[in-house]
Amino acid sequence: MGRLLKVATVTGLLLVTLPLPTATADDTTQCTFPSKMYAGRPWSLQRVLMDELWKQSTGKGVRVAVIDTGVDVKNPQLTPAVDVKAGRNLMRKDLKTKDGRKLERGKEDGTTDTVGHGTKVAGIIAAREAKGTGFTGLAPDATIIPIQQNDAEGNGTAETLAEAIRYAADKAEADIINISQDTADAVAPTPLLKQAVEHALSKDIVVIASAGNDGVDGKVKPTYPASYEGVLAVASSDRNNERAYFSQGGGFVGIAAPGVDMISTVPGGGHCADNGTSFSAPYVAGVAALIKAKHPKWTQRQIVAQIQQTAERSVAGHDRHVGWGVVDPVRALTEDDKPIDRPVAREGMSKGEAPTPAEFHLGETADERNARLATYVVVGGGVLVAAIAGAAVAVRDRNRRMRRVAGGG
Repeated sequence: MGRLLKVATVTGLLLVTLPLPTATADDTTQCTFPSKMYAGRPWSLQRVLMDELWKQSTGKGVRVAVIDTGVDVKNPQLTPAVDVKAGRNLMRKDLKTKDGRKLERGKEDGTTDTVGHGTKVAGIIAAREAKGTGFTGLAPDATIIPIQQNDAEGNGTAETLAEAIRYAADKAEADIINISQDTADAVAPTPLLKQAVEHALSKDIVVIASAGNDGVDGKVKPTYPASYEGVLAVASSDRNNERAYFSQGGGFVGIAAPGVDMISTVPGGGHCADNGTSFSAPYVAGVAALIKAKHPKWTQRQIVAQIQQTAERSVAGHDRHVGWGVVDPVRALTEDDKPIDRPVAREGMSKGEAPTPAEFHLGETADERNARLATYVVVGGGVLVAAIAGAAVAVRDRNRRMRRVAGGG
């Protein structure tokens, strides 16, 4: 029997050190489905020269499978981005609620998302531009393939995740697979999951997965499928290009990307904010789609190496907290004279200056954000967090980085 996919409430963790104003029942900062549009340009996009980026590529023709809770096509920014015919709902048909009632699975094409998690993930990758908002996906011409495999109750299993990966590789013709799900415990799930990942990689598909949100204690532990060889594991960075304190570290981490106060699309229309490596992974998937569109003959290994080699980092080589650094979309698309098969350590790479964020308009109440999904987990586990612990980890990591820079790496 596969281990259930459960929810890790990392949004609540971030409220410890990144609090939002308390919202009342009629407060405009609450997040509902649908929600209000975010008028400004989110900080995660402010750090990118979007016009320069899109001169190189917009991701046109690239197909990205989003294995998640479904993708709601009622959001106008996603309606033209989603290949509904290729979508699939892989939730079991005999699911029931705790009180024995039949659980509604949603549409068979994977376009029902009562949670909002998959819709947010898809938006970060390929949301189309729209009037009234500065939010857009990094690859606004890429195509999203919605594959519903999980829900708010954690009814997805390692087996259904493996099935979803194989469907994306064999039936949906995906070029890139985004998996914003991971294990909470350092226990490898069913071998079927590893075999499915290896199958996708053998078909030259880029597989990207969230590293996990269980990193507050600073301990290194593997998560799956992010830890499997060949998968690009994505950690979360904050506005200062530092590791977000909840982000899981380890030798398997390949890259980091923004994962704090991430604005994205929600079911029905509009936008909300969320936190977690679940929203860092699609940021990298968007960059991968841009590279794939510009260099269609590059292998999945070369696309991954390009993202890692051009990342912003404060040490010469790999770091267990942020991998090869924080992804730099423009450099990934402009420093691309020839493909490489693996990143190499280079001296003299300095940390980029943090952007000045626009005023934050949307958010959720503390209770709502605690209930929201930031990432799913196989082999569940609770997360206990204190503000002091989070702050201590952040300070420790920053001091370690400063010592490395001072010592020349």
